[in-house]
Amino acid sequence: MTILIRPLRADDAPAYRELMLTAYAESPDAFTSTVDERASEPLDYWMARIGSGAGAAFALGAFADGELIGSVALERERKPKTAHKALLIGMVVVPTRRRTGASRALLQALLEHARQQPGLLRINLTVTEGNEAAIRLYERAGFERWGREPQAIRTADGRLLAKLHLGLSLAPA
Repeated sequence: MTILIRPLRADDAPAYRELMLTAYAESPDAFTSTVDERASEPLDYWMARIGSGAGAAFALGAFADGELIGSVALERERKPKTAHKALLIGMVVVPTRRRTGASRALLQALLEHARQQPGLLRINLTVTEGNEAAIRLYERAGFERWGREPQAIRTADGRLLAKLHLGLSLAPA
């Protein structure tokens, strides 16, 4: 199976929306947003999240056989004092296409893009504690844990889960 990684475009927004809504439904503990919360967002919300690549938002898609099977996005801070940082969000690959290298390819392509952005020095992310596959993916790419937020999210059944904070410095050594 060949996986194509490319920036998402405005015409990908409907497929991106469906991918993310499916992810929120199938892996609710992995995300801070709920499927109901995001299902009410207009298509313009999803188009803004995709971004243009030139602004604060940027998203990549993984495609197999013409189908969007995964995505990851980067949201750069907008304030002058924090514009050197970005937040990695929405990393998802459909369950039937996991263990194919799609997540690793998405992450590597996103990091390559990030390293080309003038003044961008750091990428942060959060991952729900216990999501070992995601933690391994990020740590293998060089992300380091820098904090743990207890009781960060409340699940549908009332459990409270922690979020781990990880970061990657893009600054030259």
